[in-house]
Amino acid sequence: MTSHDTNTYPKQLDHIIECQKKLADYQPDMMASFESLHHASIAGGALDKKTKELIALAIAVVSRCDGCISFHTHDALEAGASEQEVSEALGVAVLMGGGPAMVYATHVVDAMTQFKTNKD
Repeated sequence: MTSHDTNTYPKQLDHIIECQKKLADYQPDMMASFESLHHASIAGGALDKKTKELIALAIAVVSRCDGCISFHTHDALEAGASEQEVSEALGVAVLMGGGPAMVYATHVVDAMTQFKTNKD
């Protein structure tokens, strides 16, 4: 988890979204382009949105990006991913990223619990 004023993944997600809005004030074209890229990349096609979010989540783990873990855990769950599907994506991440990915995979387990608890 980052040292920002956030101590849960849902709060971290909210904090990043707020900071992205501020960044968009400074760099509107870049942020609009990134948002467009994000939507185009995640949109359903030959792979559905859930599958793409699971891929993004596995990459977030291997990249060791807690902010990305916040976003893509949330979005994978919103897209209908089950805990089993997330855990299998984490298995692939650990395969590709070794021990450091295993540590960050535990962050996803924590994030998943927090997002599910916030929903209830």
